[in-house]
Amino acid sequence: MDRRKFLGKAAGAGLLCMWPQNLLRASAEQASTATAASPIRFEEIAAKSGLHFITANCPTTNKNQIETLVAGVALFDYDHDGYLDIYLVNGAAIPSLQKDSPQYWNRLFHNNHDGTFTDVTEKAGVAGTGYGMGVAVGDYDNDGWPDLFVANVTGNQLFHNNGDGTFTDVTAKAGLGGAFLDGKKMWSVSAGWFDYNNDGLLDLFVVNYCKWEVNKDPVCALNSDVRGYCHPKFYAPLHNTLYRNNGDGTFTDVSEATGIAEHMGKGMSVAFADYDGDGFLDIFVANDTTRNFLFHNIGGKKFEEIGVEAGVAYGAHGTALSGMGLDFRDVNNDGRPDLWHTAIEHETFPLYINRGAGNFYDMTASSGLALATGNMSGWGNGIYDLDNDGWKDLFVARSNVVDNINIPFPNRRYPEPNSIFRNLHNGKFEDVSTAAGPDFQLEAPHRGVAFGDFNNDGRVDMVVSVLGGSAKLFRNISDNNHHWILLNLVGTKSNRMAIGAQIRITTEDGNRQWNHVTTAVGYASSSDSRVHFGLGANRRIKEIQIHWPSGIRQEIHNAEVDRAMTIEEPRQ
Repeated sequence: MDRRKFLGKAAGAGLLCMWPQNLLRASAEQASTATAASPIRFEEIAAKSGLHFITANCPTTNKNQIETLVAGVALFDYDHDGYLDIYLVNGAAIPSLQKDSPQYWNRLFHNNHDGTFTDVTEKAGVAGTGYGMGVAVGDYDNDGWPDLFVANVTGNQLFHNNGDGTFTDVTAKAGLGGAFLDGKKMWSVSAGWFDYNNDGLLDLFVVNYCKWEVNKDPVCALNSDVRGYCHPKFYAPLHNTLYRNNGDGTFTDVSEATGIAEHMGKGMSVAFADYDGDGFLDIFVANDTTRNFLFHNIGGKKFEEIGVEAGVAYGAHGTALSGMGLDFRDVNNDGRPDLWHTAIEHETFPLYINRGAGNFYDMTASSGLALATGNMSGWGNGIYDLDNDGWKDLFVARSNVVDNINIPFPNRRYPEPNSIFRNLHNGKFEDVSTAAGPDFQLEAPHRGVAFGDFNNDGRVDMVVSVLGGSAKLFRNISDNNHHWILLNLVGTKSNRMAIGAQIRITTEDGNRQWNHVTTAVGYASSSDSRVHFGLGANRRIKEIQIHWPSGIRQEIHNAEVDRAMTIEEPRQ
């Protein structure tokens, strides 16, 4: 694909980085007025909605590393009733690593369309086995029903959606139980679905963390009386796994054939985008204390790791960061997907802006995020327009990495409140968390987050997991008159969920926005595949342009707003 043709006038050849020049003239006064006029606000409603779930990680005195990482959350419409349902991943007993009681079950909650949810785990057959970590949603067999992949410390699982409210474990048939290294199943943390070879079938990328065995962690004593969780440097790295979809319900491990297995790291999360506009989805992996990976897709056959050359492998000071969650999408409305991932305190959460020349520019400091995030530790995150003003904001689920009893610094906090950074339209972000409502100020060991509009009111909501605590459901109650649209893309020649489809909208005021279809967002979690656009004061959309993974282009003119719109790929 020729990116220049897709971008049109909004991203001219002279614009190498940062925000579009015509928008950089937006004054600080305008940004401040906008913030004051329509604050981003959330209400936490998990308890009253019936979302009762506690992440049971089974902490032990042996300080097993897996105890700190359980996080998976998914928002998806498993029964096609038009409302998002919730799936949460859980741990297991230690040392057996088995779900020996219902407290360790993964849970599926059905959306009742009235703001409440019902636990349907047993009926659906998705309680899972083993010690869970993350979840990925994708329709791997193109039957129109979204399926579930669960990344585990123990054997991974693939649940096929039967279309009748139940799922079948098809892991063995599919060959997705997990890859082995040195005779042992690798510890999988996250995963994501994408079509790397554009054959219309979703392939699976599994993120593996480090070599680990139960109750065999190194002894990392903080003092003579306290044993702590060890730094990742004490564990050996692993490579990630790429599975090609064979189209018959089975998958082939192509990690070595495609070049993925050559690179050893400590992966935490994965996201996909066509960063260079060549028509093939690329892969970014956020690694923990090892350099990040950017896998450039070469014609759907091989991947070249170019993180260093692209400027996204290290932080601003040239050191590897504690990469956690990440999102890979356009934050500055120039048509190029950018990168933002979380890390731990004193590292900042880096924002890499896509320059359009095969590399990225680190704008963490100039955007205000270096100062804002320097004392934070973050896990799940996402780039979404939370106030529907036409500009994507940033959300992070926060917590330090280990509990206070293991931290030798008395001023450190383990539980932290979540944070929102509002896009000021001028290349900068403002921390507006304190204005987001009283529920938003509560501290907890937050982990994963999934994004989606669960009540179909046009505002993006969030489900956040809490390690050892109750999951949170944040309903977006931002009070403004901004308009919106939700686009549900259905592939015909492309994969049915249209993952990888690129969308450009032009509003009646002449401004443009870009986004793409994905479910791989944040840390170990999966978000709504519907694509959300905030429209500000615009009451109509002049044009919606879609570039399907198949290469088909589609245009829709004069679209109505404030609705969910289903668009099917033209049958050509």
